[in-house]
Amino acid sequence: MSENSAIQYLTRDQIDGNQWNACIHKAPNGLIYAYTDYLDAMAKNWDALVLGSYQAVMPLPWNKKWGFYYLYQPFLCASLGVFGEEITASMLKEFLQAIPRRFRLWDMYFNYGNFFPVPGYELYQRISHVLDLRTPYDTLYADFRTSYKTLLKRFDKIGCTIKKNIPIEEVLQLTRVKLVPVANVKEEEYSRFTQLYKKLAALGKGISYGAYSPHGELLASGVFLFSNGRAYYIVAGNHADGRTVGASHQVINTFIREHAGRELLLDFEGSDVHNIAFFFKSFGAVEEKYPGIFYNKLPRLVRWLKKR
Repeated sequence: MSENSAIQYLTRDQIDGNQWNACIHKAPNGLIYAYTDYLDAMAKNWDALVLGSYQAVMPLPWNKKWGFYYLYQPFLCASLGVFGEEITASMLKEFLQAIPRRFRLWDMYFNYGNFFPVPGYELYQRISHVLDLRTPYDTLYADFRTSYKTLLKRFDKIGCTIKKNIPIEEVLQLTRVKLVPVANVKEEEYSRFTQLYKKLAALGKGISYGAYSPHGELLASGVFLFSNGRAYYIVAGNHADGRTVGASHQVINTFIREHAGRELLLDFEGSDVHNIAFFFKSFGAVEEKYPGIFYNKLPRLVRWLKKR
């Protein structure tokens, strides 16, 4: 790269938010997680690598533990990495080489536009699922799994209902039940997302849905965010009683029905877990591959404490 297009490491207070967000907005691989407001809300700390005059950028969410600095994936940030108009394998490698050495551990997911083999770095494959909503609803519905169509009819038949714009706190209450056994999510992180969602919803960039039993019990819920031609199925909450009546199915079906025919890609954000992948594929979603990286240069005495 020429001198006037060198990659710089900038701390958060050195970043020009307007230029940064303009880069994410213009980037073909731009994602909601990379905007400054989103990172400010969800990352404990973040700095960045910036190419030239914000031609390409790479957020670096970081934290410190046991005296060591490390890069990590913040809560509800499905993928980050390098964003820009013309990302190449060689550019991605130069960004990786520019990461300061003080970060001894990297455990990050990059975006689908970074899916390249990079010599010298072991990137591994992850799977997301997306559904193109540009076609009419009837066409999309025809691709649903037959058993899902049966559940959707049952949901309506027994008197269950869908409500929109339900309080985010109710969604997250169900989400906690699902995540507590499998993830160490702190209350601060739920609180940060609550405030972020309310800000985005006020701008028309977020919407919530709830599926209710005939007695008014919340059986399933979902939050969708909008940015860069995508709708992100960012948070879901499900009650055990909702499984047999297709409550979560109806949440997704309602969103698809209301947004079918638009220039929009529904991003389910996963998953590598077989059962979850099967669930999304049964709505007609297809795979979208993206890379992850795990790089551990901690001292040997502590390296074993952090393994992928």
